[in-house]
Amino acid sequence: MRVLGIETSCDETGVAVYDSEGGLLANILYSQVELHAEYGGVVPELASRDHIRKTLPLIRQALDEAGTSAGQVDGVAYTAGPGLVGALMVGATVSRSLAYAWSVPAVGVHHMEGHLLAPMLEHDPPQFPFIALLVSGGHTQLVHVAGIGRYRLLGESLDDAAGEAFDKTAKMLGLPYPGGPQIAKLALEGNAGRYDFPRPMTRKPGLDFSFSGLKTYTRNTIIDASQGGVPLDAATRADIAAAFEEAVVDTLVLKCRRALKQTGLKQLLIAGGVSANTRLRQSLGQMLRKLDGQVYYARPELCTDNGAMIAYAGCQRLQAGQHEGLAIDVRARWPLSELSAVE
Repeated sequence: MRVLGIETSCDETGVAVYDSEGGLLANILYSQVELHAEYGGVVPELASRDHIRKTLPLIRQALDEAGTSAGQVDGVAYTAGPGLVGALMVGATVSRSLAYAWSVPAVGVHHMEGHLLAPMLEHDPPQFPFIALLVSGGHTQLVHVAGIGRYRLLGESLDDAAGEAFDKTAKMLGLPYPGGPQIAKLALEGNAGRYDFPRPMTRKPGLDFSFSGLKTYTRNTIIDASQGGVPLDAATRADIAAAFEEAVVDTLVLKCRRALKQTGLKQLLIAGGVSANTRLRQSLGQMLRKLDGQVYYARPELCTDNGAMIAYAGCQRLQAGQHEGLAIDVRARWPLSELSAVE
């Protein structure tokens, strides 16, 4: 089965072509980072308008790169949520229109299921069951994964997601949007030991997260370090970035280790934008080696929002006979637990 996948949930337009036998044939991505950078975050209306401009040209480009004509497409997959409703509607309406015109089925894909399944596009994917850490700008979740659509939420952030905390901390340090990669880059020059940042909720039982307090602690540290209106010097900014990143990574690693021990599993998958963080990958790798386990993740370009993960996830559901009716439905919020299993 050959599937066209379209992702428009936020500030990136992704289009891909995936073939169940030939693998990923094309993966095109357009980022709106420059558009939103001057505002320090995503402006929903601007995001929607840019998706309108870019989606069709990217579809043509992806089909050309894949050497695929409209008649060779067996199905269309698109992100139906969670995300910005206006942005989701662009991808949904384009996808459903193409599917109707081509007389092929269409399926709406859960954005976080797309992220969760992205590592399956690599050469050595994990086998079910495993624990998944979904960590992005909007979500931080630990999920027990027994199969596609068979998800049990073990813990999640009670406030800010880890990626959101990265972005907000970067803004406090005067770094450009998006903040995650900027914090990681600056942290390489810093000394994390200069500051003793808290590891939130690690002394309490359970697998939930909380990063709002860490964000506030960082803000107070910045204020204390710049008393008298004196701007932070480069070394101090780097040290704060390093201490913040280390605190987030340590917290995520501790919770992942706790989840693995509670379930008795030794396979951990990390997915979402923050999963591209090098320090996080290294720390989780060290932890899994001590447990005689293994960590899995996607290549960096498949960690952020992209069409490839939507095409793959959609293909699995289309092959199982799942598809949409005539109504077009997108959801700003959509719990993973509401998804049906793929048998």
